[in-house]
Amino acid sequence: MPDSSPATPSRAALFTAFALVYLIWGSTYLVMKFAVASMPPLLMAGTRYGIAGGLLYGYMRLRGEPAPTLRGWGYAAVIGLCLLGFGNGGVTLGVQYLPSGITALLVATVPMFLAVLGWLSGVSPRPTLRVTIGLGAGLVGMYLLAAHTTTAAVKQPGHAGLGIACVLLAALLWAVGSLYAKSRQPASSPFTSGGMQMLCGGAAMVLAGLLRGEATGFELAQVTAKSWLAYGYLVTFGSIVAFTAYIWLLRAVAPALAGTYAFVNPVVAVLLGWAFAGESLSLEMLGGAALTVLAVVLVILGGRQKA
Repeated sequence: MPDSSPATPSRAALFTAFALVYLIWGSTYLVMKFAVASMPPLLMAGTRYGIAGGLLYGYMRLRGEPAPTLRGWGYAAVIGLCLLGFGNGGVTLGVQYLPSGITALLVATVPMFLAVLGWLSGVSPRPTLRVTIGLGAGLVGMYLLAAHTTTAAVKQPGHAGLGIACVLLAALLWAVGSLYAKSRQPASSPFTSGGMQMLCGGAAMVLAGLLRGEATGFELAQVTAKSWLAYGYLVTFGSIVAFTAYIWLLRAVAPALAGTYAFVNPVVAVLLGWAFAGESLSLEMLGGAALTVLAVVLVILGGRQKA
């Protein structure tokens, strides 16, 4: 895991953090589909982050990290609600109705929201020409990836609009939460902060799941072994490892640069969906994947300037 010290991060630390966020989060779209196949979506997501947040926060406190202030918990509540409550919660709801690849494509709007909202709010500088070209290339890549996917691929066509709305709203609020987190740190350690945010966001999702009636008629005996394995992966790798790497990146680089994971995640999601879930793969989709990688390179090169 990358060093949490305030010193300038090394290239190795940045490479490791980006690799964790790119690859692990790219796989979670398919894994979430496996989990919600026999688990209530918001209760699954909420308990996933509650367990992960409790483990991470408890570990950091045992290591001697000071207790966060009340203001710090307030920051964590806002960030956790945006990033996880609305962000991950919306994606978890949307993936019920959409293929994992399409869900990841919709989340690819995050860097666009980050670049524009970051500039308008003064958190980030005005997007450079390279960043603008990179964002444009990313959009074209996303279109090519999505163009080959027909409505027949949607799990429940009648609910496709609801799924799309949930994921796009999740992407917008994830960007808002990311920008808010750039200048408001719940704790000095990014890992303590990550644990606090997961606890708050997880609690919000559990409450929302209970209000939706997800616990009604649900029994643990109905959960399949495949869903339990997926749940364990989401708690450990998807939550503790990847989320804390993302929180660290938000402190180390510009928000739009941290958000480039949303360009790479669809490539990983599409390939895994093709390999393990029978989702289609074509030359158009491969071309979109290539443009996506190019977009990431351009955004990274153009986003080196700090706010």
